[in-house]
Amino acid sequence: MYRWYVVNTFSGHEAKVKQKLEHRLVSLGQRRAVRQIVVPTETVTEVKDNQQVTSEKRTMPGYVLVQMDLNDDSWQLVKGTPGVTGFVGAGDEPIPLTQEEIDRLLKRAQQPTKAQRRAQFSVGESVKVVAGPLSDFSGEIAEVSPDAGKLKVLVSIFGRETPVEVGFDQVKKI
Repeated sequence: MYRWYVVNTFSGHEAKVKQKLEHRLVSLGQRRAVRQIVVPTETVTEVKDNQQVTSEKRTMPGYVLVQMDLNDDSWQLVKGTPGVTGFVGAGDEPIPLTQEEIDRLLKRAQQPTKAQRRAQFSVGESVKVVAGPLSDFSGEIAEVSPDAGKLKVLVSIFGRETPVEVGFDQVKKI
C-alpha cells in the first residue's frame, strides 16, 4: 500500500536528495516501490530594490515527502540515498502521514497563483518615496501591511508629520 512518509535531509539539499533518490530508483530497478517524491515549496513574491521578484521557498526545510510502498527493500533504498538522514517517526519505525496532513501540505505546494508578498521593511526604518505624487519625500515607516503590499510612512509636509500610504515598490530604504 502506498503511503506518504517524511524523510529527513540536510537542509538546503532537498532537491539534490530528490534527484539522487529518483536516479537510485531507476538504477536499482525499484521504480515501482516509490510513486512520488515531493519537495514542499510555495511561491513567494518579494520586493527587492523596488522590483517584484517571484521565487520558490521551501515550506519544510530539511524534509522531503515520499509516497512509497514501505518494505525492507524500499526502506533501505531511501535510507541509503546520499543526503538522507532518516525517516520521521518513532525510533526506527517510519510513521506515515494522515490524508489530512498530506492534503494540507500538497495544497500549499500546488498554489503558485496565490503568491505571498514579503518585503524587507520594518516599523521605524527610514525610507525615501521614489514614485507617485510624493516622490523625493523621506519619512519613517509607521506601519507595514505585507498582505496588501503597502506601508504607512510618516512624511514631513509643511513641518508636520503626515501619514501616507504607499506600495512596497514606491519606496526605497535610505
